[in-house]
Amino acid sequence: MRMVDLIEKKVQGLELTEEEIKYIVDEFVNGDMPDYQMSAFMMAVVFNGMTEKETADLTMAMMYSGDIIDLSDIKGIKVDKHSTGGVGDTTTLVVAPLVAACGGSVAKMSGRGLGHTGGTLDKLESIPGVNIEQPMERFKEIVNNIGVAVIGQTGNLVPADKKMYALRDVTGTVGSIPLIATSIMSKKLAAGSDAIVLDVKTGSGAFMQTVEDAQKLAHLMVQIGQLVNRQCVAVITDMNQPLGMAIGNALEVREAVELLSGKIEKGDPLYEVCMLLGTHMLILSKIATSEEEARKKLEEALYSGAGLKKLQQMIAAEGGDASYICLERIDELCNVRRKLEIYPSEKGYISSIRAERIGTAAQMLGAGRATKEDKIDPAVGLVMNKRLGDEVSPDTPLCTMYVNDDTALEAAINTFRSAIEISQNKPEYRPMIYDIVRE
Repeated sequence: MRMVDLIEKKVQGLELTEEEIKYIVDEFVNGDMPDYQMSAFMMAVVFNGMTEKETADLTMAMMYSGDIIDLSDIKGIKVDKHSTGGVGDTTTLVVAPLVAACGGSVAKMSGRGLGHTGGTLDKLESIPGVNIEQPMERFKEIVNNIGVAVIGQTGNLVPADKKMYALRDVTGTVGSIPLIATSIMSKKLAAGSDAIVLDVKTGSGAFMQTVEDAQKLAHLMVQIGQLVNRQCVAVITDMNQPLGMAIGNALEVREAVELLSGKIEKGDPLYEVCMLLGTHMLILSKIATSEEEARKKLEEALYSGAGLKKLQQMIAAEGGDASYICLERIDELCNVRRKLEIYPSEKGYISSIRAERIGTAAQMLGAGRATKEDKIDPAVGLVMNKRLGDEVSPDTPLCTMYVNDDTALEAAINTFRSAIEISQNKPEYRPMIYDIVRE
């Protein structure tokens, strides 16, 4: 078998066999294939796509390129959630403890933030003492004891994806739907959960800029899961504005605590997306048989305080100081040198928000990374005061910036201002949830 022949086969739009795809992945991971050949193959995929069978075969070959996590020691149906990435997306810190409070088993491995999107691990590490590098046996023990644990990925989980993504980033092949689907699903499947709820973002702050592309990606990932006997549901949600009002690590933890303390009202976008994700996690876990039953259970766990208690227990189990995880102390994690309010220059309605620029502004303040080596300041970021469609005037702030370092402050302010468009007419209503994909 020769790689050049397989590249030519894909260039001609022909279907590769399972054996051929496994050969490609194995040769690349083992270092026996030069980067330029893998780059050529991935570019051929960009132009000619892959069949569902090819995509599933590539996912499995990538999945088995490294460690496979065995969660059979954990009781019950293990359920996971994954977001394709967004701004102000604090759902894991709300949904995971709520599902656990309803009797679910949430064994989740998360990643760090890079660029304009935030990472769950960075948010957790804004809490003093939290250690996200837990041994696998301890991870399982925590889930069995309290029903939820969120830790960092093991070092050898899907090495094929690490190597392929590094090439995709510099060869213009990031946007290929089959390559995105295989990247996400190989990691989710290797992480060992029985059921997965996928939150596929669409809009200005997401990889998928259109609803149609988000639907294609969602269907493909659900089908991959089903082909390997995993229960999967995908929800397509809006990312044309930040999901929550807070963008920044401790700030987003504070917003999660506020939601779990009943301080964020029904109808709020973050509240509703959390309820939607939790609903499908409970149904896949067989804890509820209908959306109505699942939502009722989640709201009971929320308003009784059981969800907040689960978050406190998880933080404590991972070495963190859980005394901060309450309304009385959570502000202590958000202490900064100064807070700066940003005002609009005219009266009108917010007609557009470039969510990725909001995330970039927070990153410039120190809340995110431009490179993997960058250090973050857990306390800084920004809190939106207005949403898409809200009326604004020069005497009402658009946001409050939490600042410790002025080095890039002016650039952050300019980036934030460039993200907000104000018009004299109220914009048309934009739904928060576009579709639910089950097959």
